[in-house]
Formats: sequence, C-alpha cells, structure tokens
Amino acid sequence: MILEKINKPNDIKKLSPIEYNQLADEIRSFLIDKISKNGGHLASNLGVVELTMALHLAFNLPQDKLIWDVGHQSYTHKILTGRKNQFDQLRKFGGMSGFPKRNESHFDAFDTGHSSTSISAGLGLVKARDINDEHYSVVSVIGDGALTGGMAYEALNNASSLKTNFIIVLNDNTMSIAKNVGGVPNMLSDIRSSDSYYDLKENVANTLYKLPGGSHIVDKLKKTKSNLKQMILPNQMFESMGISYLGPVNGHDIERLIKVFHVARRINGAVIVHVVTHKGHGYKPAERNPAKFHGIGPFDIATGKELDTSDKPTYSDVFSESICRIAKKDKNVVAVTAAMPDGTGLHKFSKWFPDRFFDVGIAEEHAVTFSAGMAAGGLKPVFAVYSSFLQRAYDQILHDVCIQHLHVVFAIDRAGLVGSDGETHQGIFDLSFLTSIPNMTVVAPKNGNELSAMLEFALLNFNSPIAIRYPRGAAFDGLEEFNEPIRFARSEMIYEESDIALLAVGNMVVTALEVRDKLKEKGYNVSVVNARFVKPIDKDMINRLADNHRLIVTMEENVLSGGFGESVCQYVNEADISVKVQNIALPDDYVEHGNVNILRKEQGVDSCSIVTKVLNCWANVLNKDKNYE
Repeated sequence: MILEKINKPNDIKKLSPIEYNQLADEIRSFLIDKISKNGGHLASNLGVVELTMALHLAFNLPQDKLIWDVGHQSYTHKILTGRKNQFDQLRKFGGMSGFPKRNESHFDAFDTGHSSTSISAGLGLVKARDINDEHYSVVSVIGDGALTGGMAYEALNNASSLKTNFIIVLNDNTMSIAKNVGGVPNMLSDIRSSDSYYDLKENVANTLYKLPGGSHIVDKLKKTKSNLKQMILPNQMFESMGISYLGPVNGHDIERLIKVFHVARRINGAVIVHVVTHKGHGYKPAERNPAKFHGIGPFDIATGKELDTSDKPTYSDVFSESICRIAKKDKNVVAVTAAMPDGTGLHKFSKWFPDRFFDVGIAEEHAVTFSAGMAAGGLKPVFAVYSSFLQRAYDQILHDVCIQHLHVVFAIDRAGLVGSDGETHQGIFDLSFLTSIPNMTVVAPKNGNELSAMLEFALLNFNSPIAIRYPRGAAFDGLEEFNEPIRFARSEMIYEESDIALLAVGNMVVTALEVRDKLKEKGYNVSVVNARFVKPIDKDMINRLADNHRLIVTMEENVLSGGFGESVCQYVNEADISVKVQNIALPDDYVEHGNVNILRKEQGVDSCSIVTKVLNCWANVLNKDKNYE
C-alpha cells in the first residue's frame, strides 16, 4: 500500500507521480473506514483529497503557509503531516481535533472553525511576511459556499491592492452544507462552463512567459479590458477587482493542479485558483447525499446508513413541527436560515411554505438585518441558527433589531456544550452576549413541549426581540405534567421544599433533578425551579425562595461571566436579600472537543460534581450561621 509510506510530514514528496492516484484512493478508503467507526466530517474531506495532495506537492510546508477556511476538510492534510495514527481518537476527548489547530501541529498555520475567514487570515500572514522581509507562499483555501459570507469580500477587496504573491484557492463544489444559494454560485457556474476561455488564456500566458520580456507583456495584457474575455466570461468578477484568475481546474486532476499552482506562485499580487471538486467524491452514498455526510456519526459503509440513531425527536425536530404548525395559523410567520435548513429543522418549512422560507447562505450578519427589515415591514421572522454562529452577528442584533424593538425571533439551536467539534462550535457564550443587549428577552425550555410553547408565545403573544435557546440532541420528554402557560418573566416551580433551591436554566433542569435525587438520598430538603426566563429574571421567584431557603444554586450550561447566575447575584445584592447564592456554570474558558458527558464532568457541571459543590457550600452556610449565633 502506498499509504503505508506516508508516516512523516512531506513523505508524499518521496513518491513518484504514478503513485499519486493510488494514494488518493487509499486515503479515501482510510477516511471512510475511520469516520464510519468514530463519526466526523466525511463528504467535504472526500472532495479535497487530490487538492490537498497537490498543495503538499507544489508547496514547501510548513515554511509555506496553508490556511483552510472552516477547516473541517483538513483530514487529508492531517494524514500527510504525520497524524495518520491519531485518527482512532479523532474528535474524542484528549484526541486529535477535527479542525486545524496550531497547538497540534506547526503545519496548521491558523486555527479555523467558522466560515469565510481564511482570506483575511492569509492576507494578514502575507503582510507579516512582507514586513519581516521573508520569502514564503501563503495559500488560503476557501469554498464557494463561504463566498456567500461578507467577510470574504472585505478581504478580497483588501487583497486586490497587493503587489506581492497571495494565492487563494477557491474550492468550488456547489455546496456548503446545504446546496448553495444566490448570485455567487450562479456566477461560478458560468465560469465552470467556460473551459475554452481558460485553455486559450493558459496557453497564451505560458507561451509569453517563455519569451524574453514575456512577464512584462503578460502584465500589460492583464491591464487591458479584453473584449474577447467579456464575451466569453461576462461575469469575471475577480479580475475586475484586480485579482488574477486561473481556472477552472479539475480538482481531482493532481498533475494539472500542481501545474496551475506553480503558475500561481509566479504572480505578483493576489490570485484566485478556481478548483472544481465533487463533494463526497469516491463514495456513492456521500456523493448522493453530501449534506447527510457533512457531519455524520458512525455508519455502515456498505449502505451509508447511520448507526445508533435514536427514534426520539430532537429539539430541532420539535422546533420544525412547531414552526410549521404556527405558520399555518399565521401567514406573517417567515423563516430564515444561514445555509443550514436541514441542521436547524427548517427543511420541512421550506417545502410547506416555500414563499416564506429564505436561505441567505453563510451570512449570519445579513440574516439578522434581513430579518429586522421583514419585521419592520410587519412580518414575524424566525432566524434559526446555531449558537456559535450567531456570535458573528452581535452588532446586527444590537443595532438593527434591539434598538428598534423589532419583533425578530431567534431560534438558537446547539446551545451549550455540543461535543466533538470543539472550541469553535460550543454554544456556551450566548446567554452572556444576548443578555447584555437592552430590549432582548431570552428564554430556555426544560423539555420539548416547553420549546413548542415558547415558540408559540414568542410568535403569537409577544412583540419584541426574543431568543429561544435549546441544546443539541434528543428532546427531554420528562416533566410533561408541569406545563404552566408561559408568562413573561415568570419561572416555574417544580418541587418546592426548603433549605436548598436549585434554579436551573433549560437543559440543566434535567441535571437539577438528578442533583435533587442525590441530595434527597442524603437527607436534604431541595426545591427545583425551572427558570424559563434568563432575561428578565423572575425577581418574585427569587424573593419567594429567599423566604424559606438559605442557599440558592443557579445552574446553566454557559460561561460564568455575564451569565444567568451573575444576574441573580446582582439582584440579590442590590435588593439586599439575605440568602447565599452559588453559581454553577462553565469556567470562563474555551472547551475542547469530546463526548458531551465527559466534557460536563471535566467542566464540573455534571450531577456528581454539582452535588459535591453544593454540599461544600451548604457546609459553609451552616458554619456561617453558627458563627453568627
């Protein structure tokens, strides 16, 4: 096997060209085998095997810098940089990340995890190189889906004035996670159909480069607006911006890729290398359904069927059914997604109400202000988005929604710890940044039924900005007998006793029940309250708890700083209420990848860890009471 020869960085350069295609096949088999057992990002990685090989062959890594946009497609890069034997622990706690990490390998030039960032980061490295008078290539890989993000264009605009080399590889597979939407994919489709123009341009340029003074002639020709080019390629946006363009190139033809990369290195300025790849290439189930195989759990290789799937509806499923039911009643309800119709549960809505469904591409900032505009026009927009991606639109939430008090509903999926994708995807900051914004209301359901009730409240009984925060995975179906109507700024008493009160947010209600059971076994009196409203907090409930409890324990799967617990502490201090408040929250830090249950234990928010903390705090309360007496 050729893959057995790839054990150290740059081993690929020891191979002969006749071995390249076999290595590509073996890498695909390796990835399919490993991901079928452990889960991970498959379709995107299968699509860039040859592209990654060509980059490693054409450039001198790590002296040259390679930056992956998003980074979930870097598995082949990891194989070629000596990390092949770490794939059994891929995305597991303490194991190899599924994304580029500078602290994992000096071949990873920049940490990535969110979309549309690689051109900006690459341009920064180019400037650092030039200022330090160093000589190396900088290559930023970005997908066509990521070009729907405005940050990419900000960087392209900045890069257009460069006088030194910067290579931008546009990996064009017509997909982000879902099928791409909008004008950029249409433009790229036009370019992909223009091979005749590329062949003519490449042949003329290569011939001129070989002539004395040929480079000067090419530079002159580049500055001329060619009528021929305008006829054959009317949508040549990149060169109109002043960025050289090479392509389109077959992204599964290694030798042609190497050839075009060598040409790209010679250009004094920013250059786009347009590479056309096939997402899921080489594995039929992933080719047929690349969205399903974007990020997948363990699966059967022969059929592509995912293993160990639960029949229980997820929170995303509950949201999907609820918004469709409400939209039947209210024709002003519209739904917005940023390239995640399947992941957020909006696929069904898109089929039932196609005229009221809007996929804006990977453009969270635009999605928020677009929603604000629809709200200003009398509609009721619901923006369904992952917690970690909503971070990108903080300014738009603050300025364009909340200052104007516009009725936009934020359906925040994947809130709290999400697991294997690690630091860039954990949804552990949303309570802090959302509750810092005036006019924003934030709620969190304890179970699936309450999510449905909160969405109905937000759309039919409310008229201001509101965020509904819920976790990844199967919806909790317990406590269904506790179903008080949702009332503004009112929490829900579940078990009322005395001494110790557990005041829990969202999915932490389940953990609070476990904590209560453990404390009851030890003979303690414990109340459990479902907070429901994170902002505004239920001050009346806090006053009520303070009357017959000596310890209030707040519980949230969010960082401590700026979270729910701090809001409760602030109120208790300002109101001069005589009760001890203990905050259970995540440390103010980034949380690595791993199984969620392991992460909760490591971060001290699992039931056993909380019991220990509560008992320690309770002992201090009793000691303080004794000393006071």
